[in-house]
Amino acid sequence: MILRLFRGTPTVPFERLYGEIVAQARQPWLYSTAGVPDTVDGRFDMIVLHAFLIFDRLSGGDERAKALSQAVFDEMFKDMDRSLREMGASDVGVGPKVRRMAEVFYGRSQAYSDALRQEGEARRQALIAALARNVFAGNEGADPAAPLADYVLEEHHGLAERPLEQLLSGHAGFQAKALSLA
Repeated sequence: MILRLFRGTPTVPFERLYGEIVAQARQPWLYSTAGVPDTVDGRFDMIVLHAFLIFDRLSGGDERAKALSQAVFDEMFKDMDRSLREMGASDVGVGPKVRRMAEVFYGRSQAYSDALRQEGEARRQALIAALARNVFAGNEGADPAAPLADYVLEEHHGLAERPLEQLLSGHAGFQAKALSLA
């Protein structure tokens, strides 16, 4: 585990891609401008959201895309396991917590996927509602979740436009900052 600190920049595509997910989830404007709670749960929600976007894009790909998606998923939950241990969770307590995190991931992913299957303004409104429920702790008004929903729609569109080969090489190409929040 300690050796990971000395490896430098990841060279394996799944590690690079997961690193980009985490880096994007840590963007300060998500917490300051978009209003995501700057808490352990809020940061977890941003990792889940960005991972969902990557998995959604990879889901339309070939076997290489599916294998990359699985490798990123595995890396994400290994990281969650490590993080829980660093925060002091006991060996006995880690398994159930990671299982709960996986359940949360699948639930949120389904909600975001359902929202993104809508058309036009219904899509945006469904995404606002899903983000309000999941990220903004039940505050289902349009105010807190709308900027984040607009950002997610931009990223979703941007990822759909990127060549799959870019992702397969480990580069998501997330925006450094959401254009509509500038």
